[in-house]
Parts: sequence; C-alpha cells; structure tokens
Amino acid sequence: MACFIEGVDWHGVGARVDFPQSGGNFMRISLRRGPSRPDDGFTVVELMITLAVATILMVVAIPSFNNMINSNRLTTAANELVGALNAARMEAIKRNADTQFCSDLASNNTTGTTDALGNACGTASGAVYVLTTTTSATPVLTGAPDLATPVQLHGDITAIRFQGNGLGYSPSAMTTPYDSTTAGGPLADICTASLSTNNHIQIFMATGSIITTQVTSGACP
Repeated sequence: MACFIEGVDWHGVGARVDFPQSGGNFMRISLRRGPSRPDDGFTVVELMITLAVATILMVVAIPSFNNMINSNRLTTAANELVGALNAARMEAIKRNADTQFCSDLASNNTTGTTDALGNACGTASGAVYVLTTTTSATPVLTGAPDLATPVQLHGDITAIRFQGNGLGYSPSAMTTPYDSTTAGGPLADICTASLSTNNHIQIFMATGSIITTQVTSGACP
C-alpha cells in the first residue's frame, strides 16, 4: 500500500497524508502540531518582581526579628533577678539563716564595717549570699550574667535581706518587711534602649515575700 504526503511543513506546523482505499479513493488525514511553548523558567520581569518582594519582606522582617531578640534578652535578665530573689528566700528558709539578694551599689548592701553579709555582696548585682557565721558569708549565686549590654539598670537595685521565716527586709530596716509601695518604687528596674516601647521590666515586692513584675515604656536609662 502506497501513501502520499502533501504539504509537509518541516518547521513542525503540520502535514497531510493520503492513504489509498478500495475503489481508487484516498483517505486524507491531516497531522498538525500544536503551537510551540517556551521552555519553563523565569523571565527577567518575574525575577525582578521576586527580588522586589523579597527585599520588602526583609525590610519588614529584620527589625521585627531584632525586636524579638532584644525583648527576650530583657525578659531573661528580669527572670534571673526574680529567680535570685526566690533563691535567696528559699535558702534562708532551708538554712534558717540570713541571706541577702545583693544590690549593685555597695552602700545599699551593708549597714557597716561589721556587716559580714552585706560586705560580702560588694557590688555584685543579683548575687545571693548566706551568712554562715557572724563574721563570714558564702555565695549561693554569684550574680546576674545576662544583666549586660544592651540590657541595663535604670537606677539601683534594692538589696533584700531574708530571714529564716522567709520574709525579706531592707538591710537598714530589719523591723518591717520590705514593700515596694512603701518604698515608693520598684525593687529593680531593668531596661534596654534597643526597644522603643515595652522596654522596661520593673520588679516589685509586697509584704517581704510576694514578687511581681510589670512591663512599661520609657527612656533608658
């Protein structure tokens, strides 16, 4: 059987093929190829749009990520100070002895040259010492390592001395449990200039035992 090919388009558009049939007739079949499609991939315009969107996302996301990091640093530092206060309280109860949560200011820690517990603190903010004898004190915690740039103190930390009953006092006022309301301000205020809002965490104590925190905004330091 012979067939005839007509109108072949060698560029791939199409062709006609005639197949002989009985009685001298031919069956004509047209073969056509669909329009060609470009190879898969990005055009220059698509790439430029993608880069523009990525740039916008980076401009928005990077500051938010930095804010999250600085907020976490501030929270971590505050939690360390709260943890140190609780450690001082529990150590005093456990040993039935005086302990002290230390201020960053030496004069806040001690009542005089014979005050072994207060003098042991020096300027180790957030450190905790326990009085072992009338003339010596042993460290329980050496300080707050995360209280460093960009986190800093706004003002001074108040020293708190705990007795065996678990109540905390100011070293210079051992007759009445410490209360932030009476003292007129927070026990500690830590902040960071890396945040524009919610950049302070203040620590309060009520009736010598109840510890709370509050997030505020303001200049730092």
